[in-house]
Amino acid sequence: MPADAVDVAALTVVRGGRPVLTDLDLRVPAGQVTGLLGPSGCGKSTLLRSIVGVQRIGSGRVTVLDHPAGSRALRRSVGYVTQAASVYDDLSVGENLRFFARVLDVADAEVGRVLEVVDLSDRRDQVVGALSGGQRSRVSLAVALLGSPPLLVLDEPTVGLDPVLRATLWSLFHDLADAGTTVLVSSHVMDEAERCDRLLLMREGAIIADDTPGAIKERAGVDDVESAFLALVADAEGPR
Repeated sequence: MPADAVDVAALTVVRGGRPVLTDLDLRVPAGQVTGLLGPSGCGKSTLLRSIVGVQRIGSGRVTVLDHPAGSRALRRSVGYVTQAASVYDDLSVGENLRFFARVLDVADAEVGRVLEVVDLSDRRDQVVGALSGGQRSRVSLAVALLGSPPLLVLDEPTVGLDPVLRATLWSLFHDLADAGTTVLVSSHVMDEAERCDRLLLMREGAIIADDTPGAIKERAGVDDVESAFLALVADAEGPR
């Protein structure tokens, strides 16, 4: 795997005639948990869609694992979890996973493995529509883990989950990173920033900080990332 799993250069995306991302540059280091943090509506999902290769871009370059984003070569190399659970409610957990395993052309044995990873082995035969929101999110994550992709792109995977399940998922993200997977996870909840190895802080389509949580706090002279974010915004806006 390259030193940087994702390399974004001069990325511009226009949606509905309005620029959402403008001349964006960033890198995502391989084998770490990188958090993309910022308020709702700041462009996080658009950036993630650009990295996955499902967003039409205006200009710039997005390179993923040394290939252009969306390349056929990346079909089994990028696991993507959207904000809405991307599974079929009328199928069981196991049926969903077997279906996506066939689509991805991975072994059936992967189904049991990913169910164990997300702690849903006991729900294999349950219809997805009858699961709780947190369980449905974990089924979507299990689908993304099929075939052990080297890059996981997770869009707000912990929104609406209880604190215990959130902590469990973050522990899983770090276990995956320790095993070599690059995890890029977005959130608008600033207290989750402390759980990341590296942070990309985003506001109004721009990256306003790209460093470790500790370095960002030190630079701002504060003790928490939320205060650092507010300080960086104030610096960018200048005196009023």
